[in-house]
Amino acid sequence: QVQLVESGGGRVEPGGSLSLSCVASGFTLSSAVVSWHRQAPGKGRGVVAFLTAGEGSADYLTSVKGRFTISRDNAKNTMYLQLDNLKPEDSGVYYCKASRPAGPDVWGQGAQVTVSS
Repeated sequence: QVQLVESGGGRVEPGGSLSLSCVASGFTLSSAVVSWHRQAPGKGRGVVAFLTAGEGSADYLTSVKGRFTISRDNAKNTMYLQLDNLKPEDSGVYYCKASRPAGPDVWGQGAQVTVSS
């Protein structure tokens, strides 16, 4: 089955760190553009970071630059998001996404990230 199984998330105090991961099955992650998206309560879902196929060029939402890191391990067929120096405004449900060259987009099930004192 083509899917992304997402894990990680939790609650941390401001300044803390979390790590999210998504394991892909049924397709090759290295050939896809991978991205992470965030949805806060009452708000729409927006992109936080993406990593292209091939050269693997990364870009980030301005508010998370220098604090979040997107990566991909082709041998493990897994994508990651490292979240450091977290702020309360970073709270929300984080979803991984893979855009394949020959098929529909694949989404993870989401992981809750809560940053509070």
